[in-house]
Parts: sequence; structure tokens; C-alpha cells
Amino acid sequence: MSKIPELFGSMVFNDDVMRNRLPSNVYKALHKTIANGKTLDIDVANTVANAMKEWAVEKGATHFTHWFLPMTGITAEKHESFITPIDDCHIIMDFSGKELIKGEPDASSFPSGGLRATFEARGYTAWDPTSYAFIKDGSLCIPTVFCSYGGEALDKKTPLLLSVEAINTQAIRILRLLGNTKAKRVTPTVGPEQEYFLVDKELFDRRKDLIYCGRTLLGAKPPKGQDVSDHYYGAIKPRIAAYMKELDEELWKLGVFAKTRHNEAAPAQHELALVYTSTNTANDHNQLSMETMKNVALKHGLFCLLHEKPFAGVSGSGKHNNWSLSTNDGVNLLEPGNSPAENAQFLIFLTAVIKAVDLHQDLIRMSVASAGNDHRLGANEAPPAIVSIFLGDELTEILESIEKGIAYDGLGAKTEFEIGVHTLPHFPKDTTDRNRTSPFAFTGNKFEFRMPGSNLSVAGPNMVLNTIVADTLREFADILEQTEPEKMRSAMNSLIRKTIKEHKRIIFNGDGYSEEWVREASRRGLLNLTTSVDALPFFSSKKSIELFTSHKVFTEKEIYSRTEILTEAYSKTVNVEALTMLDMIKHDIMPAVSGYTAKLSAAVAAKKTVCPDLDCDMELKVIKKLSGCLDKMYALSEKLEQAENNVPKKVSAQQVAVYYRDNILSAMNELRAVADTAEANMSSADWPYPTYGDLLFSI
Repeated sequence: MSKIPELFGSMVFNDDVMRNRLPSNVYKALHKTIANGKTLDIDVANTVANAMKEWAVEKGATHFTHWFLPMTGITAEKHESFITPIDDCHIIMDFSGKELIKGEPDASSFPSGGLRATFEARGYTAWDPTSYAFIKDGSLCIPTVFCSYGGEALDKKTPLLLSVEAINTQAIRILRLLGNTKAKRVTPTVGPEQEYFLVDKELFDRRKDLIYCGRTLLGAKPPKGQDVSDHYYGAIKPRIAAYMKELDEELWKLGVFAKTRHNEAAPAQHELALVYTSTNTANDHNQLSMETMKNVALKHGLFCLLHEKPFAGVSGSGKHNNWSLSTNDGVNLLEPGNSPAENAQFLIFLTAVIKAVDLHQDLIRMSVASAGNDHRLGANEAPPAIVSIFLGDELTEILESIEKGIAYDGLGAKTEFEIGVHTLPHFPKDTTDRNRTSPFAFTGNKFEFRMPGSNLSVAGPNMVLNTIVADTLREFADILEQTEPEKMRSAMNSLIRKTIKEHKRIIFNGDGYSEEWVREASRRGLLNLTTSVDALPFFSSKKSIELFTSHKVFTEKEIYSRTEILTEAYSKTVNVEALTMLDMIKHDIMPAVSGYTAKLSAAVAAKKTVCPDLDCDMELKVIKKLSGCLDKMYALSEKLEQAENNVPKKVSAQQVAVYYRDNILSAMNELRAVADTAEANMSSADWPYPTYGDLLFSI
């Protein structure tokens, strides 16, 4: 392996490569285009494309592809070779500016939520020059946005980029009001922590549920789970360590800031954490990470599971989204300070986030909604479905003192306090213990959004976060811009106090798993959207449409389409799981249970032949129990199949999703309970699938 600094970014057409390979005037023109968001001049595009191609060919690339993120949640690629014929026998390697800037993939097979008819196939990919191109598997990958022939966004990157612009616009307004004339741009920054499971590939191949659904639909509890907490941060096993080593190297080549790796709470569970970077880059890097994790696992005879809850009874996998705001000159706007100006800045942005999360709990929950994540939220170290903010005791007390107009010194002293005049007490980033049950926790200079599931693109949650905070900052700026300069400090003081008073209900530092919190949250008027079916309709509420359209993140038509896509995805996921469970029960499990009871019956008969007085109590009791399970499985599988046949037609996507939640999932849970009882009473040799014990502890 090369030295890490030489390896890092070696497969990325990054700024250093551009500076070395592009003429100075072209390099400057490209950066000006990126900064101003203007259309790229075709002459500049041709020069950039040729330099990209020459660099890629030197690195062994033979093809190029526009790499984009459709509403499937995974990346998409259509590869074109660089070859261009010059006669019947010869070719040249060519790549034009036109090919760089725009592609034309078939859009009809991607989810569109009614934005286009199936027969309308045309879609366009357009280069996102703010994301670096890179080489993967012999192809030059060009990050792009994806839109329809009519201009509607069909991807996750476009609204994310628009939300970044929205929050930049409003945050700059606030900074100017605070007297900051130096900052030219504010960028949301993200550091995603990616949890995942690794299982033996041979065992994976013998589980239909893992193959088709990414999670186990059946499985009796093993003798040991994560009960003794010996896996968390434990010594990494050699086979896993070899995987992690190669994963880091492959990610470093792609310029991905892979930083931390360790064993997670559940057996066979691990985590990869990336260093902070801009939201757009973090989104690209997380998508690349998930793809690379799966590919590298196969090389080691492993399979990487990114489902939110692949195993019942142990922790599921989340994607902790560490979010903050930074200026172009390196100032973290959520960093507490020591000067009056820094205090005012910190409190304005902190209270803007508090208000945004309180006002838009529905969108926060909606942004992480999926059939898989519903199984994860609310237990085993995952946050509950009730959205709340954790600030820690000290910061909460500071906000309470500000609301009441008294100074906080940590010792109970009470004196007059005015924002921007008095200094907040300096406290280190780790002054307060972390709360693992909090959905949205302040951790010193950032918020850790813990609700997203492992498999989720970070584009959606961050698009929502950026937009709701932008909206609150706009409201703050509208108020303060009407204030005379000499009254600004007093107006800011009043605004912060008013915001704390009106939105402190969202702050909760206690145990998010307790029943007491469920009751208290209800008293506070907080939403408890326990399932995705409850949360998804809020995406297209009147309030949400006004929010997103006013910041030009979505059109109304795009909002309705995405609501439809996400709702249909929920139903399709549950449908595939139900059909897979029926396949496993009917074709494998019931025959196996029947065969095992036949074996036991034959054994009883043989024993009776030799010794008629034998009671054979054990065999007869097991036969009776398994025969009962077999009868119940048959009846419940018929019930599930009937429920599948009765899925309502010609109704809304929301009504179908409600049916799947209320009828199919409950039928599946009943059937699973019986199948798991049968497994617990069967011979391991006669059970048709690898067990939980095999999957979780075989490596």
C-alpha cells in the first residue's frame, strides 16, 4: 500500500489535479462558474472534459458515467466508453464538454410519483461541478443532478443543493445583522456515522429473507445476544480487521474521509465514521461508502447488511447525522464563545434550530420514514419516534436563565442579564453526558441527529434540516432588519427570550424510552408518529408546501410526487417481505417441521417395537408441540396470503400503506411467533436455515 497521504484522493479529479492540468484561465473560469452558479461556457467545458479524460485514461479508465442519486435511494450509472471511431479500423479516446455537462438516461423506469407517464422516457443528468469526479471500477464517475424532460427534480441531490443555497442566503443575512461583513458563505456541514452488520456470505446465501429483504423475517432468539456487552468496542477479529483495512484504503483512494472504525453494540455489528465536510460532499461520500462497504465485503467472503433492523432482539443500525453550520472562513456558528458578540451569534443560531425542530417535528420524523426504520426506532439504543432536543443540564439552565432575564454563573447567582453584553460561561464541549435515547442531541458544537436508519441517504434528512432552519433564520432576519441599529441589541435579546419561551417544550434531557416521557410529550403537545404511515402525509401538508416552495427547494408538484414515491416504497417493501415469508414458510419451514415430526414418530414406533412399555414422553411432547405449530403455521400462512390477496385496489397510496401496516404486518408477526417456536424445538440439523446464532457469531 502507498503511504496514506499519497493514496488519499488518488482516484479523484480534485482541486489539486485541476490546478495542475487545466490552463490557468480555464481553472479560474471553472471556479468562478462554481461560485456564481452560472452555466459553464462550452469552450471551458471542452477543456475540462479533455483534461478529465486524459487523467482518467492514465489511471486505467475506459468509460465515463454520470453518477446520480434517483429516488430509489441508491446510486445510478449508465456507462459510455471513451472510444470514438475515426474509420472502420481505428478509434480515438474522446470526451467532449457536451458529454461532461449533460447526459440523457431513460427516466421512465425510475420512481417519479406521477411526474411523468411511463411512455415518457426522457430524463437528463447535469454535471454538479461542486462535487469532484472520481474513478471507480475503471469508469470516470461524474456526480450529477437528475431531472425530467419538464425540468422537475427526479433525484435527491437537486433539492439538497437547493436547501444548501436557502440556508446560506438566510444565515448570511443574520451574520450581517450581527456585524459580520467578512463571511461570504455559510455551509451546512455533516459527519455521518455509518453502522452496519457483517455476516458470512455462505450463510447469507442460504437465507431467502436476507437475499430478498435485507433483514431476517424469522429467527428464534439465540442463547446470547448483546446481553453481556462484550462486543461493543471489543477487539476486532482478524477477518473483520482485514475487511476494515481494505475498506479504508478503497475509501481513501476516493477521497472519502474515513476516520473511525469499531465494533458496535450488537454481535456482528460495526461502525464507520467519516470526518466532517460540506453536506453535498458528505452525501456523495456516504453513498460511496455504502457501495464500497458491500463490494469489499464480498472479497472477504462476507456480506454487509445495511438494513435498519436486520435482526430482532438486538440493536438495529442507524446513521448518526452530525450537523452544524460553518462560514467559509472556518467559523462554526454552533460553537459557544467567550465574547459578547460570539455569545449573541451562538444563541441566535442555537435558538433558530430549537424553534425549527419544534415547529417541524413532523418533517423531522418524515425525513427518516421507511418500513425498515419503523422496526428500529424506540429500543436497543435507537431514539424514539417522538422528536425532542437534548441540550444537557448546563446549557438548558443557561437558556432558562436567559428566558427569565437573570445571569447564570453555575452557582445560582441572580443578576440582570442581557444578550450581547454579558458573557456566557465558558464550558468545554464535553461538559454534559451524551443521551443515546435522544433523537436530536446537541454535542458541544453540532447537533447529532440519531433517527436516520443505516440504509438511508443522508440527502433527505439534511435537506429538511437545512430548509427548516433557513425558514426560522429568515423569520429572525425579517424581524431584526426592521430594527433601528441602536435598538438591535435589545431586539435580539427579546427575540431570543421569546423563542426560548415559546419552543422550550421540545427540549428533553431524560430517558426517551420511558412511558413517563410518552405521557409527558403528549402533555407538551409533541407528536408521536410511531410509524412511517403516520409521518409521510405531513410531507405534503399545506404548511410543508408553503415551507419548501417559498425557499424554492421543491415545487408543489415535486412534493406530491415524493410523498407518493415514499408511501409506495413502504407498501412495496412490506409486500416483498410478506411474499418472502410465505415462500419460506410453505416451501421450507413447514416441510422441515413435518419431516422432523415424522422422524420422531418413526423413532417412537421403532422404540415401541423393541420395548412396548416405553413411554417416549419426550418425543411425544415434542411431536405434539410441533404438530400444533404446524397447524397454526398453515392457518396463519393462509391468513397472510388472504390478506395479501385483499390489498385494496383503486385507492390512494396512503390507504394502501395503512392496509399493509394494519393487516399485513400484524399477520406476519403472528406467523413469525409460531415459526420461531418451532425452530426453538427443532433439531438444528433439520432446520432449513442458518440460525441467529450462526449468523451473529460465526465470524
